[in-house]
Amino acid sequence: MENKVKAGIMGVCIGDALGVPVEFKKREDLKRNPVTKMLEYMSWNQPKGTWSDDSSLTLCLAEELTKGYDLEKIGQSFVKWNKYGHWTAHGRLFDIGGTTRHSLARLIKGESARFSGNIFEEDNGNGSLMRILPLAFYLKKENDIQKLYLMVKEVSAITHGHFRSVFACFIYVIFAIQLLKGKSKREAYMHTQNTALKYAEEQGFNPDEIELFKRILKNDISKYPEDEIKSGGYVLHSLEASLWCFLNSENYSEAVLKAVNLGEDTDTTGAITGGIAGIYYGYENIPEEWVAELVRKHDIEVLCEKLHQKLMN
Repeated sequence: MENKVKAGIMGVCIGDALGVPVEFKKREDLKRNPVTKMLEYMSWNQPKGTWSDDSSLTLCLAEELTKGYDLEKIGQSFVKWNKYGHWTAHGRLFDIGGTTRHSLARLIKGESARFSGNIFEEDNGNGSLMRILPLAFYLKKENDIQKLYLMVKEVSAITHGHFRSVFACFIYVIFAIQLLKGKSKREAYMHTQNTALKYAEEQGFNPDEIELFKRILKNDISKYPEDEIKSGGYVLHSLEASLWCFLNSENYSEAVLKAVNLGEDTDTTGAITGGIAGIYYGYENIPEEWVAELVRKHDIEVLCEKLHQKLMN
């Protein structure tokens, strides 16, 4: 399992760092001048190998899970990041989504993490999906789908409490768990489709909401042409784009470079894709040069080892 925790979390951080310098760039521009390696400065004026909020919040969650599951402590860890730069690449944050900022402001004022998240339809950015991966390691052995859903819902809803964000996280975690269990891409994808649709039906979830996930759950997202894959900050587009990049790649670097070169929310598409690609292709498949260039690489490795030890016991 060790390789998988490290591969998944490093996969997130490296996908994120590859995307940071070109965030907001248009796809047409990146077609002409694609990202092929770690770049520096540009969009956020950050040194090479710098990761953003996606990795920071993933690392906050991973760190709290090394001590067990405590929702309030996870929320407070996010506050520490927001206020004091905890788990940032260079000691301060330079990027935070609006929904996340509003939700953390409630936590800072003393609200419980159970009620801090935004719950309206317009609050469906990708800010909880980008950080949810560590729950897949934690829930790998959980056979009760209800328990799994409720925990994913709680952790998403610290910031993103609308059903659509929660359900996107749920799909991603189920998929990641299947990859952790050694399933092929196809098996993992089919299992995820069946499990999510069956659970939605049993729970009587709003069919109009489930229909929004049709391209992922009822069709095969990998078969859509690239120009029908959107890569902005909307949670559904981020989930579609990440699955599309992963299912249409043969190795880690192909998956994350595909993700980053879709343009727009490049760091987050890179991070979400990088997590599942890391798990599936393995740590050894991540280019050594990229690992070497990653800021705070050693700290991240120590945390991955800690989480691995916790989950082995």
